[in-house]
Formats: sequence, structure tokens, C-alpha cells
Amino acid sequence: MTDKNVTRASALDTATLSDALDKHGLNGQCYRIKPRSTDSRMTGRAWTLLYGPAGVPAGTVGDYIDDVAPGSVIVLDNGGRDNATVWGDILTEVAHAKGIAGTLIDGVNRDVALSLQLGYPIYSRDHWMRTGKDRVQVEATGVPVNIGDVRVCPGDLVRGDADGVVVIPKAQEDQVLATAEAIQQAEDAIRASVRAGLSLREARVQHGYHQLQTREAK
Repeated sequence: MTDKNVTRASALDTATLSDALDKHGLNGQCYRIKPRSTDSRMTGRAWTLLYGPAGVPAGTVGDYIDDVAPGSVIVLDNGGRDNATVWGDILTEVAHAKGIAGTLIDGVNRDVALSLQLGYPIYSRDHWMRTGKDRVQVEATGVPVNIGDVRVCPGDLVRGDADGVVVIPKAQEDQVLATAEAIQQAEDAIRASVRAGLSLREARVQHGYHQLQTREAK
């Protein structure tokens, strides 16, 4: 069964969705989270996991990949740690084979070469080679997590492209998508007007550009 809002979000870029989030007063722009490749694109529903410091004895970093449905975005909250990775080539290979939409990490990953080779989307703070084994462990899955100062709940809509990642809360996604589509339509109209000979100033006034991102009055 096709998820119509995943399809709608996939047709919009993160900049447009970011503007729509601003218009609704929602914080959904994942700060300092970047694609490992600017060719990356991903859209899907969040499947969430929370990591914590390893105990004694250390817990596992997880075999959760077997439980993730195709089309999901795996969302890993590693507390922004940059000294231990929680994603590498085995996970990339399995996720790609399963048809998982991509991986989003508040932290770092390793084995970038395979993700680039396969075209598998990974969004994280950076990449480095040191393992998270015996340094972090799974605390919980299917819980709200924090990615780049954005609260992500299971099932939230996640969209990534060359500019980064936005997360749209499930309860507001219809409103945000409708606003983003209207913003995109207005921006397309501005471009068309300029190509037809109107000045940018005139085109922006005609199509209400300066109000597109302004937060709506309650």
C-alpha cells in the first residue's frame, strides 16, 4: 500500500519543507546533520532507536535491522557522540538489500565507501572509523529520540536531500505538506514570471514571496 504523504514529501525539497515548518511554528530542521553524499535523497517513516553509554558488562549495539520494515528511515540517537560510530558496512549492505529508505544519525558513522558505492543514503554529523562496540549500547527502540535538536517520534515523516534533513511530526504532516506545496507553487510562479520579463521585485510582490515563510497568526 502506497503511503501518499511519503510520496508527496519526496516531491518536495528540504528547503521548501523547512519554510513550511517555519510557517506552522514547528522545529523540524535537524541541526548540523549532513548527507555523506550530496547525491543522497531519502523519504520515509521514522524507525527510532536510542543509544546510551555502555554498561558493565557492555550491552549490545543491536541486531535491530532485522525488525525494520522496507521503506523506513532508521533514526539513531547516539547523543551527538563523535567518538564512537553506530553504523557501518554490514548494516549498510543489509539495509540496502532490504529496501530501507536511509539512515539518520545524531552521531557519526563509518565505512562511507560502501554507502557511496551502493547509493545508500546516510545522514549524520560526520564519519570516523572507531566502533561503538563496548562504548555504547541500545537503550530502547520505538521511542521518541533527539536528532539535531529535533524530537523524532516513531512514524514521523523524514525527508533528506543535499541540504540536510527535516522531520515532520505525524500529527501535523497534512498541514505542513499542503503549505509546502503552496510555497513550491508560488516559487515556480515567480520563476515563470521572471522568465516572462517581470523583474524579480515585481514577481515576488505579485506572488506574495515575502509572506511565504511568515508564521501564521494563531
